Amino acid sequence: MPPSERVTVTLPAALVEDIDRHERNRSRFVADAIRRELSRRRRAGLLRSLARPHPESVALAENGVADWADSLPSGDEDLVEPGAGKPVRWVEGRGWVEEPS
Repeated sequence: MPPSERVTVTLPAALVEDIDRHERNRSRFVADAIRRELSRRRRAGLLRSLARPHPESVALAENGVADWADSLPSGDEDLVEPGAGKPVRWVEGRGWVEEPS
């Protein structure tokens, strides 16, 4: 378990009562809610970035990443062996986990 740090947060009494009606562990409830909100904000930031990409990214795309890739020396195809990897999937709260064989 990662190290924890104690923080003081002031919440309206009615909100605390509502949390207590649904969850016995306030700290876990608040931590889960914060994780979800931070994840939502990261996704929103990514969507904003995709909607309005940085001018240098647009220029790179317009100049042709495919042209750059085509200009690389040949013979490097064996650098990655597709069958050597392990299937994985993303699990919220745990990260990448290996798929069962």
